[in-house]
Parts: sequence; C-alpha cells; structure tokens
Amino acid sequence: MWKSDVDINRVVELRVKPNVYFGFGAINKIEEIARDLKTKGIDKILVVSGRNAYKSSGAWDVIEKALKANDIAYTNYAEVTPNPTADAVDAAAKQGKEFGAKAVMGIGGGSPIDAAKSVAIMLANEGVTARDIYEFKFIPEKAVPIIAINLTHGTGTETNRFAVVTIPETEYKPAIAYDCIYPSYSIDDPALMMNLSPEQTIYVSIDAVNHSIEAATTKVASPLSISTAKECIELVAKYLPRINANPNDKEARYFLLYASILGGVSFDNGLLHFTHALEHPLSGVKPKLSHGLGLAMILPSVIKHIYPAKAKTLASLFSTIIPDLEGIPGEAEYAAVKIEEWLYSVGIKKKLSDEGFNEADIDKLVNLTFETPSLAGLISIAPVEGTKEVVKAIFTESLHPYKK
Repeated sequence: MWKSDVDINRVVELRVKPNVYFGFGAINKIEEIARDLKTKGIDKILVVSGRNAYKSSGAWDVIEKALKANDIAYTNYAEVTPNPTADAVDAAAKQGKEFGAKAVMGIGGGSPIDAAKSVAIMLANEGVTARDIYEFKFIPEKAVPIIAINLTHGTGTETNRFAVVTIPETEYKPAIAYDCIYPSYSIDDPALMMNLSPEQTIYVSIDAVNHSIEAATTKVASPLSISTAKECIELVAKYLPRINANPNDKEARYFLLYASILGGVSFDNGLLHFTHALEHPLSGVKPKLSHGLGLAMILPSVIKHIYPAKAKTLASLFSTIIPDLEGIPGEAEYAAVKIEEWLYSVGIKKKLSDEGFNEADIDKLVNLTFETPSLAGLISIAPVEGTKEVVKAIFTESLHPYKK
C-alpha cells in the first residue's frame, strides 16, 4: 500500500554507511577492532560512558581486555547523564585532549554515543566547543574515529550521522547531522541489553518506532526509509509484548535490537519531523524526562495531524497494530486513538500532564520548538505544514488521553 505514496521520478540518496557487528557475542569483535585501530596508529583513546551501564552490562570487561592486549591506553569520562549537556561534552573533550586521545569510544545508549560523537569533532578541530557545534557556529568536516558500543535497542545512533546535546542555559536541545560522525565501528550485542529495566526496555523500543514513523513520512522519505520503517514497527509490535512478559527472552531481545538498527537506518535516510522536533523542548525543559516517554506521549496527536497526508503509508506501517485501516484520510482520529491504545497496552500510560506539564507551558514549548537550532528544519520536512498553530495543537492534545 505504501508504494503508491512514492514519487518514482524523484531521485533519492540511499545511505547505508556504517558497518555494524550485530548478534549475541558481537562484543567479542572488539578484539578485531582494537587490532585494526592499532595498525592505524591509534594507541590512545577516550572512553565516554555513563557511570554504571558500561560495567554492569558486561561490556567493559571484554573491551578493557582487548585494549590492554593491543597496547591501547585509555582514559574514561564516565559522567554522561541522560540528555547530555554541552558542559559534559566540553569536560569530556578536555580530558581527551589532555590525554592525547586519537579516537573516541562511546559505550551506552544514545546519550554516551552522541556525546562521544561530539567529542570526536572537538578532538579533530582545535579550539571548538560543544556550544560552537550545537549553536551551528562551526560546521565540522572532520572528526577522529568513533567506536560505538550500543547498550540499548532504541537509539539508532550507532548506525547514523546524528547526535543530540542539550544547551542548559537556553533549554535548547539541537540535533546535528554530519558525515564525519558516522561511527567507524559499531557493536550491537543483545547480550549487553538483557538487564535493561522494564521501563527502559519500553521507552527505547518506542524511540525506534518513532524514528521509523517519522522517517517514512517526511517530504524526503525514500523506499528504503519506508520499507525499513515498516519492518521495524512490525518487529516491535511482535516482540515488545514478549519481552515485557519475559525479560530473559533472548529471541525477543535480538529482534528488538534489529528493529532499532532498522529504525536508525530509516531515519538516516528519511530524517525526522514533528515527534522528535516537539520532544526535544520537553526534555530540554525537564532533562530527567525519558526521551522515549516524551515521544510516546505526543505520538498519537502527531499521527492525527499527519495521517491525512500519508494515509496509505501509515496504514501500511500500522498493519500489524491496527489491521483494519484502509489508508484513507478520514481515519486520522481513529488511527490516533488506536495508537494510543497500543502504547497503553505495551506499558506507556502517561501523558504530558502526568509529567508536570500544563496549558500554561504550551506557549513556551511552542517557542522552544521554533527557536531551538535545527528543529525548524525538521518541521519543514513534515508531511503537513508545520505552523505554530499545528505545533500548539499537538502539545495541547497531548496533555491528556484521547479516551479516559
């Protein structure tokens, strides 16, 4: 059904850039990666991580052994938090420069890997700060090599050229996209994700779903971004309930990670629009808000507004979740309600009001959406015109459930 939405006369670029080692046991590829780094003259690296997951996941034991075996010295900046700040990136870069790091390894979910990508730019470009990068005062053309060790099945950043960092004093959470920050090496090992908490498991999986929905419905969507999106959503719809029922289900964890990879490839090709553009102000204002939860809370309203323009594509994407969709514009509100019901069924039962937002916050959120560097660009490729009125309506409708 989605194929009828594709303009076959429009030339598109199909991006399939990084090589990703995927599957149970993939972490052992770090030995091969370390040998390759050493042959390229890289004998010092900066490791960027959070405080705990890089060790508790089991990743670090294998990584440290491989680095030592290949005489690669390292220093570890282990202070990255969810929604990392420009200050943290500056601190990590300072540590890396003082150590003489020639490459950066990010171990974790999207936050440590995005921070590592940002630091990689700074190590290759003297005098550049994180704010220079995320306020678009500096456009990089080079970065030191990046090794991405992914610990969640949602980010997609290990497959693509994107990174996000928060500027706390302005509450801006911009996104960057540069070819120089494609990881040189990526590892996706589901064994490292077996201990994700139930909440994390749900939130990261919904992040992958949002990557896919948006990438399949932008003005620059391609057959690749749509087909990978469809497969991603179908896999999450099948395996997220299974992992909720049994967190030790290895097959479910494997396919949720594969879904995340597909979502990352999808948005590397089709980019993103409303849901991510509107979530960034939410977690910019409330840094402790989980990115995946923020996306989930506004997704139903986004579906309602974009469905008339992309009815066939969305009906195809949701065929597993909402099998009775016909792909006609008049189904918009029905589709939104059903997506909200599905989110509720997999464990997301909150809306913006549950996270402390109210009507008095809406105007500020709308202004942040249009003022934050890069977000207006995402809105400009949404399938419907991204006016302030539409953005305000999405935020307002997302305060409370469609059906109580």
